[in-house]
Amino acid sequence: VVAVVLGVLGRARQDGLAEELFLRFAGEGATVQVFNAMMGVYARSGRFDDVRQLLDAMRGQGIEPDLVSFNTLINASAKSGCLAPGAAFDLLHEVRQAGLRPDVITYNTLISACSQGSILDDAVAVFKEMIDSECRPDLWTYNAMVSVHGRCGTAREAEQMFMELLDKGFKPDAVTYNSLLHAFAKEGDVDAVERVCEELVKAGFRKDGITYNTMIHMYGKMGRLDLALGLYDEMRAIGCTPDAVTYTVLIDSLGKVDRISDAGKVLEEMVDAGLKPTLVTFSALICAYAKGGRRDEAEQTFDRMVASGVKPDRLAYLVMLDIIARSGETKKLMVLYRTMMKDGYVPDDTLYQVMLAALAKGNEHEEIEGVMQDMEVVCQMDRQLVYSILIKAGCIFQGAKLLKKACLQGHEPDSKSLLSILDAYETMGKHEEGLSLLQCIRENVPSSRNLISECSIMLMCKNQKIAAALQQYSSMQTLKCGSFGHDRNLYECLITCLAEAEFLPEASQVFCDMQFIGIEPSQKIYESMISTYCKLGFPETAHQLMDEAVQPGVWLNTLSSRVTIIEAYGKTKLWQHAENFVKGLNQEAGVDRRIWNALIHAYAESGLYEQARAVFDIMIKKGPLPTVDSINGMMRALITDGRLDELFVVVQELQDMGFKISKSTVILMLEAFAKAGDVFEVMKIYNGMKEAGYLPNMHIYRSMISLLCRNKRFRDVELMVAEMEAAGFKPDLVILNTLLLMYTGNGDFDKTVEVYHSILEAGLEPDEDTYNTLIVMYSRNLRPEEGFTLLNEMGKRGLTPRLESYKSLLVASGKAKLWEQGEQLFEEIRSKGYRLNRSLYHVMMKMYRDTCNHSKAEQLLAAMKEDGIEPTIATMHILMTSYGTAGHPVEAEKVLNSLKSSSLEVSSLPYSTVFDAYLKNGDYSLGITKLLEMKRDGIKPDHQVWTCFIRAASLCERTDDAILLLNSLQDCGFGLPIRLLTERTPSLLTEVDSFLEELEALEDSAALNFVNALEDLLWAFERRATASYIFQLAVNRSIYRHSIFRVIEKDWGADFRKLSAGAALVALTLWLDQMQDASLQGSPESPKSIVLVTGEGEYNMVSLRKTIRAYLLEMGSPFLPCRARTGRFVAKFYSLKMWLKDSPFCMDLELKDAPALPKMNSMKLTEGYFMRAGLVSTFKDIHEQLGEVRPKKFSRLAMLSEESRAKFIKADIKGRKDKLERIKEKGLVIPRKSKRGPRRAKFVREQSTQEVLK
Repeated sequence: VVAVVLGVLGRARQDGLAEELFLRFAGEGATVQVFNAMMGVYARSGRFDDVRQLLDAMRGQGIEPDLVSFNTLINASAKSGCLAPGAAFDLLHEVRQAGLRPDVITYNTLISACSQGSILDDAVAVFKEMIDSECRPDLWTYNAMVSVHGRCGTAREAEQMFMELLDKGFKPDAVTYNSLLHAFAKEGDVDAVERVCEELVKAGFRKDGITYNTMIHMYGKMGRLDLALGLYDEMRAIGCTPDAVTYTVLIDSLGKVDRISDAGKVLEEMVDAGLKPTLVTFSALICAYAKGGRRDEAEQTFDRMVASGVKPDRLAYLVMLDIIARSGETKKLMVLYRTMMKDGYVPDDTLYQVMLAALAKGNEHEEIEGVMQDMEVVCQMDRQLVYSILIKAGCIFQGAKLLKKACLQGHEPDSKSLLSILDAYETMGKHEEGLSLLQCIRENVPSSRNLISECSIMLMCKNQKIAAALQQYSSMQTLKCGSFGHDRNLYECLITCLAEAEFLPEASQVFCDMQFIGIEPSQKIYESMISTYCKLGFPETAHQLMDEAVQPGVWLNTLSSRVTIIEAYGKTKLWQHAENFVKGLNQEAGVDRRIWNALIHAYAESGLYEQARAVFDIMIKKGPLPTVDSINGMMRALITDGRLDELFVVVQELQDMGFKISKSTVILMLEAFAKAGDVFEVMKIYNGMKEAGYLPNMHIYRSMISLLCRNKRFRDVELMVAEMEAAGFKPDLVILNTLLLMYTGNGDFDKTVEVYHSILEAGLEPDEDTYNTLIVMYSRNLRPEEGFTLLNEMGKRGLTPRLESYKSLLVASGKAKLWEQGEQLFEEIRSKGYRLNRSLYHVMMKMYRDTCNHSKAEQLLAAMKEDGIEPTIATMHILMTSYGTAGHPVEAEKVLNSLKSSSLEVSSLPYSTVFDAYLKNGDYSLGITKLLEMKRDGIKPDHQVWTCFIRAASLCERTDDAILLLNSLQDCGFGLPIRLLTERTPSLLTEVDSFLEELEALEDSAALNFVNALEDLLWAFERRATASYIFQLAVNRSIYRHSIFRVIEKDWGADFRKLSAGAALVALTLWLDQMQDASLQGSPESPKSIVLVTGEGEYNMVSLRKTIRAYLLEMGSPFLPCRARTGRFVAKFYSLKMWLKDSPFCMDLELKDAPALPKMNSMKLTEGYFMRAGLVSTFKDIHEQLGEVRPKKFSRLAMLSEESRAKFIKADIKGRKDKLERIKEKGLVIPRKSKRGPRRAKFVREQSTQEVLK
């Protein structure tokens, strides 16, 4: 009877009355049934410990527990929720130890307990034990097994249990179907859930509240609230009353998708339905409000929960404290915090950090002290944890104070906290406090040396002092100081900073040190090192590292790491590895779009379009759909493979498939054609891009201008710059440097200076490219002084000149005869450690050759060998030339003999150099002797030998000497020059034309040098008609430029550079003849001024400028030297027209051959002038006594007899003196000649480059 009454009281939840009744009858005479009944009362309330005590008390009274006792104990364990993994077998073992055989209820209760605790392994083991012990499972057993599989996320196993249940002949009930439904719902398998629902209805059951709650929760988690709300409406429509669980699930689902207002309405519906919201309901709504940042509503809901009698749990308190802390209302925060502490709940570490951060922000120091005391006294937190939380919360001073206390007690602080404090002190400028803290640690913590070093390294890393951090780390590693380097935080900080600063080899070394010590890498270290190895070009190592990270369960940004590895495989052309890597991923799970795109780009790096297209097609068929990045990868594959023509075909295919071609794709195509130099296609793409509405950006303008500059499309470049400025873009330094390079390469130095001015006016700072281009420009313009100024400015600014700039300046110094500066410049190049090439040594040797300083040339040859550069035939040729220029042909011959004895293959060039040296010295017979020696040595004379002898013949004073030299050529099988001089056969010109055709195929300007020498010879020995015919042949064969002189509409001019003296005189005569005809006929129209360009160069001791100057002076022409630029002559058209009309020198400009060869050379070379022999003494006489005179005056003086000329010069000198005396007597100021240089150099000469750059 007592047992029955206790059972009734237990079911009525009258635990107190049941305890009184039990105590009254629990003495002697109590039966096992009474104890079992009381244990059942406790079990209903989940009071496992009380049930266990009763079981022990029963044994204490000598009453042996029966199977019901143990089943009740198991039930109590399940209801209490304290069943730990493995505990089910302990309870089963306890039953067997009591000598009892577990029955179906025992097993079912154990499996149900495992199901409630989601302990799958124990449930499966108990079920197996049940089968092995031949205890037949019933429907409850299977329901429990389906439930535990469903709760643990193994829906397929749950379905297998369901099928086994059917095979055993059991009929599933509503619990079975709901358990299976829950299993599929947890996995989000909508189709399976709907199928189970249909089976449930077909089996004759109605969807109950559990069914609807399960499905609503599933759709809520999936974000398909329309279906969840539809089920809620359906549930109410069929009369199934939603319970608290239904409303709670709906509120939670609505809150997670930010439909917070709807969640509030559902709560009101719940109250209106007469249901009291539970703690879970209120908590779900408070969390929703917190997530949406609706602090007021969250507080109102919390207050309503408290007012309705629902006691907040720890989660509710934590959420509310977090909301209030982030709002900054510290008073409310502390009130709620105290309430929570009274209710016996303690905040976690994260919440304490948030609270303390809010209090620190509000300067609530007293409250911070109170919270610190709670953490230490109430929560019994470790002091190290407390100061760590304080420091993270920004309570630096309190954290430092607590850390000092810990150090005074001998506790070593953790590196992160110490680093944070030191970092904060440094940021606030409180260096003394930081030093004081470190001193305290040193004095009280003997083992702190390594810690301080580690913190110093980490602090330097945080302050981006990477080099200093690495140096200190290396020194500590070298000293092998105790426990130094055993903190993972140190390696994480150092490796991360090194990787970010691109110190990749150093990062790898530090990582190896860490692995050697045996420290497990963190997530950050793994990610940094994967990226580092990929950048270093070791994707296999990065791949292996990622696999190592995944095995111990380190959480990585796997997608990002995989993409990085695939891209690295592509860059190292290991596309097969990338392919295999992606195949492995495809077997594991679906492949992300970024993985596919990375694989496409990996193929693109090797130009594998077909493979990239195959991946693109897979993405279209199976998903995810391709993006712009996918398309760009395919295009890059074609570009890398050089299949630019197919780009437009692919574009058309993509458009037919419905893809829109993006701006980035268009830019990719434009840059590809720009790199290939295809201006036509680039302009077509550029114009099409603008028509499609894609406006060009700065990058496109840079690419376009760079391409047009490379192709010297000057007008298009200027239009593009104008368009760019009209679009609101200002040319940057890169574009302006490109323009500088283009104009310099074209020799348009005025434009170069204009662009440089625009750089300065725009306030841009010239960089190395700017200076280097300007130095090359001034060097090519033969203005090395300005180049040296810029070179010095580069040194002041710490900029490094390129070797090309040095070389250009060195060449210009040689041409400008700045021998000393050139020598200093060469020494500077060597001292700065540049890797000199052979050409630089050749330039310097040519300089020494021009100065006739063969001893320095010898020294330079020795220095060249010391620097590891072996001389070539060209080197020895320059040395031999320097000997020849200095008048030492014997020394030149010695060099030739050493060459012949060396392993070098000797050509005709060294021989011709020796010939030239002897011939210049007037040793014609020795020259001829050496020619015969050359033939005996087996070297066949070629164009270089012919040119050398012809040039020497043109300078012979006596005609017999010239014929002797030319006859020696005829003896060697080349009789063309002597025949041109002595014969008048028309077929000779045909032979010359054929020979020039042969020379055109040769290098080193063979045809040009030969024609120049021949023109000198023919002009010197008065075969000038023949010279003009050969000149025309050279023009027709493009040996000479077609525009060497021109008389066209408003463009009369000539450029005789690269012509020899004789060729230039032929060209000048022909040009004057054409201008005479044009001026008499009045067509074509002339410009106001006519310019004749000769240049400043000297070749074979002949100055073209001096030669033309002497000829023009003799003729009395109106051409005068240009004041703005050297190497030019300018004449006003009117003066030129009158001179061509009236001058006796212009009466007959036709070039004719003399009837017979003169006995003496008509021309003579003196001081660089290749002038008429009869004019030499007259020229010297006039210049020595009168200096520079105007051409008209010179011409009149030259035609006078010596006696008349002497009287005229004497009278002229006397007249000048008298004029000066009269000026002095009148006290007038004598006008001085302007020393101002050419206007073009004004910006360099009038102010320093440094001032300009300011």
